[in-house]
Amino acid sequence: MSGPFKDARKTTYLNSEGSNRPLVSPIPGAVLDTARAYRLGRLRDQIARHDVAGLLLYDPVNIRYAFDVSNMQVWTAHNPMRYALILAGGPAILFEFKGCEHLAQGLPGIDEVRTAITYMFMSRGDQTRGFVEDWADEIADLVRSHGGGNMRLAADKLDINAPPALAERGISLVDGAELAETARAIKSPEEIQLMRWTIRVCEAGMARIYEHSLPGVTEQELWAHLHFENARSGGDWLETKLLTAGPNTNPWYRECSHRPVRAGEMISFDTDMIGPYGYCADLSRSWVCGYEPMNQTQRRLYRTALDQIEHNLALLVPGRDFAEFNEKSWRIPEKHIDYRYSLAVHGVGMADEWPVVPLHVDWTNRAMAGRFEPGMVLCVESLIAEKGTESIKLETQVLITETGAERLDSFPWEDV
Repeated sequence: MSGPFKDARKTTYLNSEGSNRPLVSPIPGAVLDTARAYRLGRLRDQIARHDVAGLLLYDPVNIRYAFDVSNMQVWTAHNPMRYALILAGGPAILFEFKGCEHLAQGLPGIDEVRTAITYMFMSRGDQTRGFVEDWADEIADLVRSHGGGNMRLAADKLDINAPPALAERGISLVDGAELAETARAIKSPEEIQLMRWTIRVCEAGMARIYEHSLPGVTEQELWAHLHFENARSGGDWLETKLLTAGPNTNPWYRECSHRPVRAGEMISFDTDMIGPYGYCADLSRSWVCGYEPMNQTQRRLYRTALDQIEHNLALLVPGRDFAEFNEKSWRIPEKHIDYRYSLAVHGVGMADEWPVVPLHVDWTNRAMAGRFEPGMVLCVESLIAEKGTESIKLETQVLITETGAERLDSFPWEDV
């Protein structure tokens, strides 16, 4: 369908060779290798700063950040079958799922690959305890060999059986999630190149959604276009299923369904896309099905959401702390409060990351401390609705520079 209200700016994000071809990254391998070295260096810096013998990683996103090895990441997010250990002043070791050791070939940050000792009940049943003992023996031996007497080990996430077994061997655990999140927060220029490419792929997927935003299409069909573009262009997965239309948009957080979308209804979505190179494109847009103009209510809500984005974006300057940002942030009108998004700003890298700055009405004396720094990438959020209306969801991804904030996405807002 074409019509007078179809926005040709959006279709320019499809592959210039036509939407029938995947996007092919132009980024040279040297950029990727530099990013890999930087990321591993950031983790080693945190290991030294926290005076731990090493960092044990089970979160597949943290493993990808450390080593850039990708293997069954969604599956291993809930099945702890592979892990990594970075030792202070010692080797960086990947413990890979049996039979997958070859996947690490050629990756420069990995000093050694071993077969993982898995001990979860699903794979070991009533033999779990013995495998926990074997696993703990191996980890403890490595810490003793390379820790110089330091028996403090940082770990990001461990199965319930693991900490007692390490404690029996004299190992004291430290929260490794803090180390990993802090390391990941500041991106190198090369990381930004990789993230820009993920955003390019995401915006091609958004353009496909727009091209198919026609009456009768289901929410699930629209969502599939983002999956398709991401998968065929080398991306990984989508973290959520947040695309809805019409009455399904309010309240927010319904997942996409088989409901057909009707002409004139608002389509709202949040990409949460883990794309090429493992980086996240976390963008939100809203537009009307069938390329029709917004009605008066839709336009008013959209303008309000865009006001929030623009106001808060202007506050993102290096050195500003989160409390000051909160004090100066956009104030949501009373009629929208019950339908709000609880976050004003959050970090993003290989997934949603630290920091998280609440919306002003959700700010308390327990909100996290910190300040915006050059190299951080943040998402600026807005969700605007009121009783009986649709929801408008907008979100942009920005880099904190030495002087302010630079938007990394450019997919057009609606004209209001």
